Amino acid sequence: MSGGGRAFSIVLHTHMPYVEGFGTWPFGEEWLWEAMATCYLPLLDVLDAAPDAVTLSVTPVLADQLAAPGVPQRFGTFLRELREASHALDLEAHPDVAPQLEHSRERYRAALRAFEARGGDLVGALAPHVAWTSAATHAVLPLLATDAGVRLQVRTGVRSHRERFGAWGGGFWLPECAHDVRLDGRLEEAGVTHTCVELTDLGIDPRTPLRSPAGPLLIGIDREIVDLVWGAAGYPSRGAYLNTRAFTAHRHLAWSVDGAPYDPAAAALQAEADAEHFVARVRERLAGGGACVVALDTELLGHWWVEGVDWLRHVIAAAGDLLAPVSPDTLPAPAAAPPELPVTTWGTPRTLETWSGPGARGLAWRQRAAELRVLAAGDGVGERAVRELLALQSSDWAFLASRDTAGPYPLERADGHERELAAVLADPGAEPALRGLAPWLATSALREP
Repeated sequence: MSGGGRAFSIVLHTHMPYVEGFGTWPFGEEWLWEAMATCYLPLLDVLDAAPDAVTLSVTPVLADQLAAPGVPQRFGTFLRELREASHALDLEAHPDVAPQLEHSRERYRAALRAFEARGGDLVGALAPHVAWTSAATHAVLPLLATDAGVRLQVRTGVRSHRERFGAWGGGFWLPECAHDVRLDGRLEEAGVTHTCVELTDLGIDPRTPLRSPAGPLLIGIDREIVDLVWGAAGYPSRGAYLNTRAFTAHRHLAWSVDGAPYDPAAAALQAEADAEHFVARVRERLAGGGACVVALDTELLGHWWVEGVDWLRHVIAAAGDLLAPVSPDTLPAPAAAPPELPVTTWGTPRTLETWSGPGARGLAWRQRAAELRVLAAGDGVGERAVRELLALQSSDWAFLASRDTAGPYPLERADGHERELAAVLADPGAEPALRGLAPWLATSALREP
């Protein structure tokens, strides 16, 4: 490792594809309601109690949805009516786990109280904590067809952040951590100063940041520490935790990972113990100096791992002054990035295969073709066509198709945006809005050489 000092940082990547107004259950905007109720609202209490303890990234497309007209009202209806009714039905169907179902119902009631206490404004509540932005709709940037397409995604994302949250320090979440050195110039010109990359399997120590020849600081995710959470035997697999894959008749959670009825007190003790173990491992990792940057999907905390928010609270308390937000000022001195740094992503495999392989059903090529059609339209292209392109470019459709976790929904969404794009290219005067998506388009990027 080069450079001096040590730094421990947690980056929370907060993201949801544009589902608001596009279906309800089992796939669609109910994903958004669940994330708001079980993750974002509980997490806000932790962030408010420890401002600047973590680095929060919120994608523009998620913020677009949280700010969309009608969202507070529909979310409130979801909590007051649907979740109350579904719990009542489950209490009849599963009397053997009635205390656990009452605990589940109280989580949603607490979310409603918290939402109302914050005036129904999640964007405003998150605003003091949001440090990083991302590409407009979470496109896999190395798979885009042109520099203009990359500029459109990046500049729209940066502009959206500035318009919505104000100041921006240059932190940028690369969607899916998909990095290609050919992107770095486009990031630099948009004002990006630092981002996370996946260096695992490349023989590069992630504890030393890398300086790209084009300028941005490339911060390696410390996979050894991240996998204490994300690995197959990570903390969420502990027997005491709530099993988020075992559902009641009406899709609620009542059993622990070990199969017993859920015991919240036992799970709380486990979360505290796991936090202490985690911080101890971080201290060991940093004994020789360097950086330990842990990146997690925010939605893991509270939604997929119900106790994850409490775990984070204990981590922040146990880490104390060791924990700092990510910035070039808090990190050790960087080394020069290898000139031939391979294309990498996070996940498995750490390549572009998830989004461009057979499981993605050709979406990468369809997205590229759509991008070229928009560019070919020249100055006559309308805003609606650009928004349909951005919606089509979301990385989530290929990911969900490759993992086969959302039925036909992702391909139906991609098909729909592709059809709408063709229609509005033929009618440049079409309605420019696409619900609340991308209100601040950086369309000038399409006209640059």
